Amino acid sequence: MKYRNVGKTGLKVSEIAVGAWLTYGGKLDVEASHACLKEAVEQGINFIDIADIYARGKAEEVVGQFLKEHERSDFVISSKVFWPMSDNINDRGLSRKHIMESIDKSLRRLGTDYLDIYYCHRFDWNTSLEETVLAMTDLIEQGKILYWGTSVWEAHLLERVVRVAKELGARPPVVEQPRYNMLDRYIELHVLDTVRYNGMGLTPWSPLHYGILTGKYNDGIPEGSRASWNEGTRRALTEENLEKVRKLTDIANELDITMSQLALAWVLRLPEISAAITGATKPEHVRTNARASDVSLSSDVLNQIEQILQNKPVHHGPYRPIMDL
Repeated sequence: MKYRNVGKTGLKVSEIAVGAWLTYGGKLDVEASHACLKEAVEQGINFIDIADIYARGKAEEVVGQFLKEHERSDFVISSKVFWPMSDNINDRGLSRKHIMESIDKSLRRLGTDYLDIYYCHRFDWNTSLEETVLAMTDLIEQGKILYWGTSVWEAHLLERVVRVAKELGARPPVVEQPRYNMLDRYIELHVLDTVRYNGMGLTPWSPLHYGILTGKYNDGIPEGSRASWNEGTRRALTEENLEKVRKLTDIANELDITMSQLALAWVLRLPEISAAITGATKPEHVRTNARASDVSLSSDVLNQIEQILQNKPVHHGPYRPIMDL
């Protein structure tokens, strides 16, 4: 397993991370979740990504139970705040009240004194950036979090929050967690430019596009697979996408790697990527994904992939981060 810094910070994370979305505390029971986490440790994975909203707190509880049997400092643990956790009108968003109350709840569920990274799970249009930035800065000064980041924030919002933090003399976010994979490349426009300019890292989720980039749907929908119960996955199973994956699978076979390893290595080709957050329901999935860290794709292979994908975002005019103007 190889490791990378999170942006310009000294924090090092494994190139492959494990995430708990749709799995821990939900589709996976505690025993199966812990089996995946145990395999992650065996593979050198040190980064576990969760959120309070995942299974309404149960994902954090499952990871917390696992951490009891391990040294906390061996892991980089991230969680997130934003989505409603109850019917309470203040139990949502990025207000100081919700952030301060949510971090304490997450820490209790995890059984730890601190988070390595705390993400703002979406942008809150009902709360000023000043309020959010100062709340996150206070959490760092209190020792409850070490760094903070954003998730699925657009480029202009990232520029704004960094500027606000500098104006306040506060702590800016150091990492953005976007959706990114071979079939969904929107960040290659302005988001990639912005995080590079501001020295932020990227920890993308869904690098296998709901499992489609594993190749398991090339010949139909297997029983019990995500597409068999998740509507979003089924919508993504277009013939155009499947035909691309079939051709990409041929490249993976020629390289003697799996389709998932090809897809993950492709994501990791960008130096701005700190880690790719993967989901897994079985230890063998974790093992296979982890080995993508050892895969290096040549320029020839990357060109072949590009010819198949034909979906690279195109700039429609000059663009520079606002702070550089």
